[in-house]
Amino acid sequence: MREASAVTLARADGVATLSLSRPDALNALDYAMMDALVDATATLAGDDTIRVVVLRGEGRHFMAGGDIRTFAAELARPPDERAAVFTRIVGRVHAAIESLARMPHPVVARVQGACAGFGLSLLAACDLAIAAEDAYFAAGYRNIGLSPDGGGTWSLPRVVGPRRAAEILLLGERFDAARALDIGLVNRVVPAARLDAEVASVVGTLRAGPRDAIRATRRLLRESPGNSLATQLDAEARSFGRLSALDDFAEGVDAFVNKRAPDFDRGRR
Repeated sequence: MREASAVTLARADGVATLSLSRPDALNALDYAMMDALVDATATLAGDDTIRVVVLRGEGRHFMAGGDIRTFAAELARPPDERAAVFTRIVGRVHAAIESLARMPHPVVARVQGACAGFGLSLLAACDLAIAAEDAYFAAGYRNIGLSPDGGGTWSLPRVVGPRRAAEILLLGERFDAARALDIGLVNRVVPAARLDAEVASVVGTLRAGPRDAIRATRRLLRESPGNSLATQLDAEARSFGRLSALDDFAEGVDAFVNKRAPDFDRGRR
């Protein structure tokens, strides 16, 4: 039976807040959270009323990775059976990573405390990340004889570069928020007391922006690693042309010419 509180989802004024809700266990990923995360991300991916998604962990930590006690419960299985079980489990939770990638809305990670294992992969799957000064990061997989999951081997090299991704994943060393900022894993680091305010500021900027242009830019950024320059240039031209036919373009140009702030929400109220 799924724990109702494994993941919570709240919506307000076009902003969805997805909270990992096992604070007493450092928000470690167990079976209940896996299923809840898959369901919640699928729901958000199909919700066109959302403008921005905030991904956060309740309590003092973002996510400390997989729940090792859950792993330990599977050790009694024969090796072949155990391999099949874990392949199926990881394949299941990967649906959440795919939903994060395909949803049109930008996703902002709010990070404090531990961000390790699957939590690190989850962070790398987001578009922007704001961290508290007390945040710390580690891959952790090598310490229990595993390779990464959650798309970490795909997203981390794209976020921090292949050499730094190799350092993080192969050495498994813990590093702090200042280092995470230095290598580009997070966008901003602030005192813990200012974390919510900084996240709210970033979310507010995204929320007030031109919805379709932000969605198109996110899509172009995510598709670019697999495209040739010619393909990407063509995609940019088609996107530019499509957006120029929308009301937000007319509003933005008119606001610029008349020296006023654009109101991209008009007509959607």
